[in-house]
Amino acid sequence: MEQQTPRNATVRVRIALDVICVHSYLGYTRFTRVADRLRAEGRRLRVEFLPFELAPGAGTEGEPLLPVLERVFGAEAVQQTLRYARQLAAEGLELHYERAVATGTFEAHRLIARAARQGLAEPMVERLFRAHFTDGLHIGDPDTLARLAEEIGVTPDGPGAAPARSAETDRLRAALDQVRRLGVTGVPVFFIDGVRPLTGSQSEAALSAALDEAARTGSGF
Repeated sequence: MEQQTPRNATVRVRIALDVICVHSYLGYTRFTRVADRLRAEGRRLRVEFLPFELAPGAGTEGEPLLPVLERVFGAEAVQQTLRYARQLAAEGLELHYERAVATGTFEAHRLIARAARQGLAEPMVERLFRAHFTDGLHIGDPDTLARLAEEIGVTPDGPGAAPARSAETDRLRAALDQVRRLGVTGVPVFFIDGVRPLTGSQSEAALSAALDEAARTGSGF
């Protein structure tokens, strides 16, 4: 059997994020660019997602986002949000806050967990970000989530393949609690095995350096 070296070991990356968090979207977009380059070089990364709710317990009725921001944080917060959206256009992110929908994300995280069981978590997370920020879709709505899952190829779990819905809910709540116990109070946070956690929308250079360090120290498996 081939002995793994730091170069060909698989580096595990766990990313705590929420799909209605613009900093998570920016951080994840930068990470995927780095990951794509490394994978093209033959490097192996195992990416997992840790759920975090930006608005714990928020309902999924769906309201236009900008009026919600103004009501909760004030008019200046809306202006700051729109300015930030213009800045991020240079990063290739197309943010349309004027049609974004405020919603809870518990069900979106449930979908990510199902996608992970099918090896499709990464494209599912990207699609949820884009659905919320670019397409103005209501990602708390079950029908919308079902359409997005179908688009990515995430299928309903077959009989016996997934925990009962109540058990699945308990599992997701336990995962949310675990992330809070890790000390996560804001996202994104990148947990790269063998490297100190990176908090916030890190630069591509910082993410690349951290992944290189993990590979050099043989932190993979």
